Amino acid sequence: MTESKIQTWRFLYVLILISSLLGHVVCQDDDEGGGTSKFGNSSAANQLFSRYASDRFSNLSTSLKGDIQDKFSFCITDVDADWNEAFNFSKNPRFLAKCVRTNRDMMKRVCTVAEIKFYFSSFSQSGGETKKSAFLKPNKNCNLTSWVPGCEPGWACSAGRNKVNLKDASHIPYRVQKCSPCCEGFFCPRGITCMIPCPLGAYCPLAKLNTSTGVCDPYNYQLPPGNPDHKCGGAETWADIMSSGEVFCSGGSYCPSTIQKVPCSRGYYCREGSTSQLTCFRFATCNPKSANQNITAYGLMLFAGLGFLIVIIYNCSDQVLATREKKKELSREKAVQSLRETAQAREKWTSAKEIAKKHAIELHTSLSRTFSRKKSQKQPASQAKPGTDAGLPATETMGTSEQPKKKEKGNLTKILHEIEDNPESHEGFNIDIGDKQSKKNPPKGKELHTQSQIFRYAYGQIEKEKALQEQNKNLTFSGVISMAHEVDTIIRKRFTIEVAFKDLTITLKGKNIHLMRCVTGKFSPGRVSAVMGPSGAGKTTFLSALTGKAPGCIMAGTVQINGKEGSIQAYKKIIGFVPQDDIVHGNLTVEENLWFSARCRLAADLPKPEKVLVVERVIESLGLQAVRDSLVGTVEKRGISGGQKKRVNVGLEMVMEPSLLILDEPTSGLDSSSSQLLLRALRREALEGVNICMVVHQPSYTLYRMFDDLVLLAKGGLTVYHGPVKKAEEYFAGLGINLPDRANPPDYFIDVLEGIIKLNTGTGLTVKQLPVRWMLHNGYPVPMDMLNIMEGMSAQSDGSGHGGDSAHSTGSTPISFVGDLWQEVKCSVQTNKDHLQHNILNSADLSQRKTPGVLTQYKYYLGRLGKQRLRDIRTQVVDYLILLLAGLCLGTLAEVNDETFGATGYTYTVIGVSLLCKIAALRTFGLDKLHYWRERSSGMSSLAYFLAKDTMDHFNTIIKPLVYLSMFYFFNNPRSTVTDNYFVLLCLVYCVTGIAYILSILFDPGQAQLWSVLLPVVLTLIATHGDDSDVVTFIGDLCYTKWALEAFVISNAKMSAFNPPYTSHCECVAPTL
Repeated sequence: MTESKIQTWRFLYVLILISSLLGHVVCQDDDEGGGTSKFGNSSAANQLFSRYASDRFSNLSTSLKGDIQDKFSFCITDVDADWNEAFNFSKNPRFLAKCVRTNRDMMKRVCTVAEIKFYFSSFSQSGGETKKSAFLKPNKNCNLTSWVPGCEPGWACSAGRNKVNLKDASHIPYRVQKCSPCCEGFFCPRGITCMIPCPLGAYCPLAKLNTSTGVCDPYNYQLPPGNPDHKCGGAETWADIMSSGEVFCSGGSYCPSTIQKVPCSRGYYCREGSTSQLTCFRFATCNPKSANQNITAYGLMLFAGLGFLIVIIYNCSDQVLATREKKKELSREKAVQSLRETAQAREKWTSAKEIAKKHAIELHTSLSRTFSRKKSQKQPASQAKPGTDAGLPATETMGTSEQPKKKEKGNLTKILHEIEDNPESHEGFNIDIGDKQSKKNPPKGKELHTQSQIFRYAYGQIEKEKALQEQNKNLTFSGVISMAHEVDTIIRKRFTIEVAFKDLTITLKGKNIHLMRCVTGKFSPGRVSAVMGPSGAGKTTFLSALTGKAPGCIMAGTVQINGKEGSIQAYKKIIGFVPQDDIVHGNLTVEENLWFSARCRLAADLPKPEKVLVVERVIESLGLQAVRDSLVGTVEKRGISGGQKKRVNVGLEMVMEPSLLILDEPTSGLDSSSSQLLLRALRREALEGVNICMVVHQPSYTLYRMFDDLVLLAKGGLTVYHGPVKKAEEYFAGLGINLPDRANPPDYFIDVLEGIIKLNTGTGLTVKQLPVRWMLHNGYPVPMDMLNIMEGMSAQSDGSGHGGDSAHSTGSTPISFVGDLWQEVKCSVQTNKDHLQHNILNSADLSQRKTPGVLTQYKYYLGRLGKQRLRDIRTQVVDYLILLLAGLCLGTLAEVNDETFGATGYTYTVIGVSLLCKIAALRTFGLDKLHYWRERSSGMSSLAYFLAKDTMDHFNTIIKPLVYLSMFYFFNNPRSTVTDNYFVLLCLVYCVTGIAYILSILFDPGQAQLWSVLLPVVLTLIATHGDDSDVVTFIGDLCYTKWALEAFVISNAKMSAFNPPYTSHCECVAPTL
């Protein structure tokens, strides 16, 4: 017999066996012998039928797939895979064979898709909580008129001769015949007459009557009264583990099938709902019947390792930047040394040349005298005859004769000549031995690449400028004219800005109070102007108004830039404003602060050597060379002195080469020598055409003489004098105010304006009349009320003299408390509105300077933030240590409970991680607000600033979940994997970091910290609140705490390759939260 025939006979045999089996199943109703037929005793037939029934159950997923996805898509991603893991009984279909032996019409007792939907929808519509005593809705088989024994819990009935299609999802079959106890491995709910197979991971044995309690153990349902033939059947319900925990395989045991429970062995652990036992880790402890493995040893080892690493980082964090700074300092010292050697060689050569020149002159003089004596002693020669050679004029014969060979110059002489011809040489005075040749074309400008070359170039230029200044000290007018070309090559002229203002008046909104009134004048390029006056004269307000920074005020009058009216903000890229407070980054060095400002604010096309030259020039001029590598310092950490910090504050604006430089009390806190050093630096800036104006409080006489112009303001913001410093004494002397001998002019003038020094009564002049005298002296329009003061009349007029604006009446009706409060609120709102408009609205750029773009500034911000984070690494280490301790404590205190999926521990986790990460993230923007406003007002990119901060915080966003989870996971040991927990924690930390950003930007630090503490607690309470209120539910759906808790619980409810199947636990997720 051939092989093909043998295969054909085998195939026919299988078909005959299956057809006889199916026919026997269909005709079971005709057989009255319960379970004693030949079919029931055939193990092969039972096994074949069990596989057939298992396939039928597995195929039901296609009918229920849509409903499962609609209701449980939040935790079931692959319906077919999950259904296969839950109802694939092909590996162990023993309970099906056992049921067939008991009930030959088993397939007529199994629930259809319609009945399954009816069962689960009945309790899901009531909130998802299944009560053991709850009844299902009335249906065709179980209602008030029909209540067969199969309607009782644990019992089921057959459909008889009616055909049953398990995939029928629309009709419930009539099923009231041959009611009997439910088979093992199935559950029969109260109110329907069919059986539903228990999924894998459940344990559904037959119930036994407890005679003492009268309930059917382990399912706790009672037998119907008055029916002695009714006995305990199978399981009566299966839903979530909270409602039907007795159906699931208990912890410490595993259930290969739904009717078999095996205790867990030593070295293995079995969680609740396990179908197999899992091997414990190497250092874990697993006793017999262990429901979980004890992996605390791993947590302790990890804690010790991380703690040791944190200690090392905490103590050695400063070495990272210190090494880099030492390398840079070495390069700078090398450049200085090379420059010093070059200068020494130049001096030696100059002195040698002078000596040689002196000796040559002496030798020439002596030789001239000797030859003149000999020539005088000789007799005159006979006259030559005409026509002879002697009568011809002497001709030069050197061109045809051989010239004597010149002596070759030595190596040292060549180098000296090169240094003289090229004093900017970057090679220095280095004598090469042998045949080594020095570079003939040293790199310059853009060709400079190495750090040493750049520093050598910068210091060379600075030394040249110093030498030029020394030469200019004693030059006459003709000498200055002769060196004009050399000065122009060193000092670059900048774009000039002239600020002119006319009738400038500033009034507080809503209060009718003048902060400044009728101020007229101008600030010219190349001049240093000083604004002085007593306290309350509006000096800072005046400078702020010129820069367009007068929030909450009404500004009248005109301000012209280079003769044109317009917003000064259009020139903000070339305007420097030095605030009164020292707003400098304390965790950066002096050089790093200046270098960052130069890179972000200088022209993008300016070569790096030129930028280095600018920074080095500012450091040299401000006398910061000794502290250039020192940290500026903060309140907590001591740094440079207060005077040095004030000079760094000024240097931040000087390094960007402004065209207009406004300074608010730059000499406050400085001694006399430091103030003179600062003024000299500003005078040098003025040589480049910079317009400099500054507020000064009672400078010394030496400083006073260094100013070009003086603006003297009286109280109320009125101008008393505006003109050259040299003519101030002459003007006041014309008013009868004579300066005493040895008196400091600014001190005397301010004392007069303060009323400390009384004016001479013989002149008839008062302090209040001084502003009017100045206005009349220059022909400016004077308001009528000010003229009345001059004439001795009471200030009552609504008109104005000379076209000026009238002052507001002071005798108005008193305002009530409510009206005053309303004015305060309006003023506050208007001030905030002006702040937003000033910082958000951008005007057209007229500065003619193209600064680096957003991406370039983003790179610079990243570099600065990296240095700041490295220097503040100890703060970060403390944050990580607190997270470690929090994970250890919460992981230990929160008990692992498979019935709640660790919801308690995860609730603590959400609150704890939210609190710690929010408070830490508040430092990102909350501590640098003043620095941001200063940089933003100077034209730096806000987008680059935010992106750099956010990018740097991504490191914490990635690391902090790992730090917390390294302790919590090993001490709590949840069902879900490390990856699932880390992903949820990553999203949680990212979310709370964003919320902390918003809080730190909108609120002050104290209020932001309070909100950071309240939000996680309140939102968690709302998310876990069991109220049926629609409002509370809606708010809870918007809470990030609910999203995090659901994600944690769902990750524990899902089946994975590392945890035993926990079938369809998603049904309890939404209700428990």
